Amino acid sequence: MGQDYYAVLELGRGASDGDIKEAYRVLALRNHPLKCKEPWAPERFRQLAEAYDVLSDPRKKGVYDKFGEEGLKGGVPLEFGTENSWSDGYVFHNNPYKVFKDFFGGDNPFAGTWGPRVGHGFFTKDGSEPNMAFGGLRGRGARKQDPPIERELYLALEDLFYGCTKKIKISRRVMNEDGQSTSIRDKILTIDVQPGWKQGTRITFEKEGDQGPNIIPADITFVVHEKPHPRFKRAGDDLIYVATIPLVKALVGCAVAVRTLDGRLLNIPVNDVVHPAYCKVVPTEGMPLPQAPARRGDLVIRFDVVFPKQLTPHKKKLLKMALLG
Repeated sequence: MGQDYYAVLELGRGASDGDIKEAYRVLALRNHPLKCKEPWAPERFRQLAEAYDVLSDPRKKGVYDKFGEEGLKGGVPLEFGTENSWSDGYVFHNNPYKVFKDFFGGDNPFAGTWGPRVGHGFFTKDGSEPNMAFGGLRGRGARKQDPPIERELYLALEDLFYGCTKKIKISRRVMNEDGQSTSIRDKILTIDVQPGWKQGTRITFEKEGDQGPNIIPADITFVVHEKPHPRFKRAGDDLIYVATIPLVKALVGCAVAVRTLDGRLLNIPVNDVVHPAYCKVVPTEGMPLPQAPARRGDLVIRFDVVFPKQLTPHKKKLLKMALLG
């Protein structure tokens, strides 16, 4: 069935435009959260604003009167009998104070001494416009920007090595042609990831947040996060690789095979004794430098030495002889 906007304003279906305005004026003042301290007042105030937003607009009212809330919010055919042309569904912007301010000309008529109401505005006793913190006609139409919206952008190490293009779909509220109501639309944002970008890199799309009356859409910022990699860990512009080798190779030397991010197989000779603090540095095999992608950091190989779980007496004797001379 849907909600009955006429009942919300305590009106019958035959109410005139003047009846609708007067009902909203009385009920909105009575149920304004600054005056009514009941716990239900904010929701009642919001319901009144939505009902007035619909019934005060001839186009929305016409759709609602014929198709009800379901047709109003779900959309209806623009040309009856066709399937391809539908109106945008109505979505209340959920800002009852915006409706109140547009109607009365101020956010808070209870903040000071107000004189007689003229039209939909309030004036002080001398007939001048009020100038106070909560509204008045001087504040009408003032726009402020919503706080920035941050989203995480998880990228594989290969994406940050080569660079890539990421297309991200966002859903946001956009203003309809009537300039008051909004609907939810999808939009594709394109991010050109540059080689060498690091964790914490921020990409900002200005004013791509929700639209609404008297607000500037928020900026949307994507913050880069690196996905864990099965072979490498990044440290600045360097790549860390941990090679697991047995004790004998740590002592006598070996070659370590490393598959790089771009698919090459490196065979790195290790001729030194691998002690606990030892690492092997392979120059220019790390990540591209963001400022100069043709240059690269280093590949740093660290070692996990596997000791034998047990030794026979004979092997112990041979080791002792070899190590102690």
